[in-house]
Amino acid sequence: MLGYFTARDGAELAYREVGAGRPLVLIHGYFSTSRVNWITYGHAEHLAGLGFRVIMPDLRGHGESAKPHDPAAYPPDVLTDDGFDLVEHLGLSDYDLGGYSLGGRTTIRMLVRGARPRRAVVAGMGLHGIEHTSGGNAHFRKVLTGLGTFERGTPEWRAEAFFKQIGGDRDPLLQVLNTSVDTPRGALEHLDTPTLVVAGTEDPHDKTAPDLAEVLPHGRYVSVPGNHLSAVAQPELGHAIGEFLTA
Repeated sequence: MLGYFTARDGAELAYREVGAGRPLVLIHGYFSTSRVNWITYGHAEHLAGLGFRVIMPDLRGHGESAKPHDPAAYPPDVLTDDGFDLVEHLGLSDYDLGGYSLGGRTTIRMLVRGARPRRAVVAGMGLHGIEHTSGGNAHFRKVLTGLGTFERGTPEWRAEAFFKQIGGDRDPLLQVLNTSVDTPRGALEHLDTPTLVVAGTEDPHDKTAPDLAEVLPHGRYVSVPGNHLSAVAQPELGHAIGEFLTA
């Protein structure tokens, strides 16, 4: 099911639902969409089979959601605002929350700003990417401002190929990078939500994913096969999320 809600600034944002049962909000990664991140590779179907109502927003600037070109539509932490607006729109009080890459970082931001899900999942993200958002953003800014210039097989070339596959809109996606907010370690140390930290064994974020799990008072680290782009396509990711949420 595809639905829409209106964010606090008037942007019309989309979300998909699969299954029925306990609400589970899952947020996709940068460049991606709810369909590609969670539905295409079977994760949503697997989790729905475990008794979850899987709710998957398209971030602003992505997928079926609004893609405004006005910089004013992309203030700091607006993706977190959008996450809260979705939770309010659906009237969720007892739910689980998670995300991949940018979605994992948005999950952390929601927790820091007061979200209280029963459990949380931060996938494809490590402590460094939470504390210092500029590094990853610089990589994607380079990709989007240098389209067509990268040597085949490089990380930039692979990211560009994914961008083209998705059919993204370059200018709104560049603006999304401006919304990033660093989260200091001290804020993470006060989060009491049981949280799974999961990353691909070849993902650069995996270098500090165990550190993130260690900083979180109730963090648990699990690795899955793959790199940052390929791990999301592995069934092990959905299985790890399901095992954590049903334990």
